[in-house]
Amino acid sequence: MKGSVVIRFVIIGLLWAGVCAILIVRMVALDTPLNLMTLFPIIASGIIVFVPLYKKYIRNDKQRNSKGE
Repeated sequence: MKGSVVIRFVIIGLLWAGVCAILIVRMVALDTPLNLMTLFPIIASGIIVFVPLYKKYIRNDKQRNSKGE
């Protein structure tokens, strides 16, 4: 995996974690309970963000390397 791909993953991961942290901090400030209905959007957003990136860069890179390209 190239260095630029790793940097992309790190930047996107930090941005996603920052948005999630802001959401959780605001929930704590508003005394909203942290339950499954509030955690589900965070988990779903992580899946929506990282699964396509995994498929595009990591899985395809492994397939290219196994073919000898």
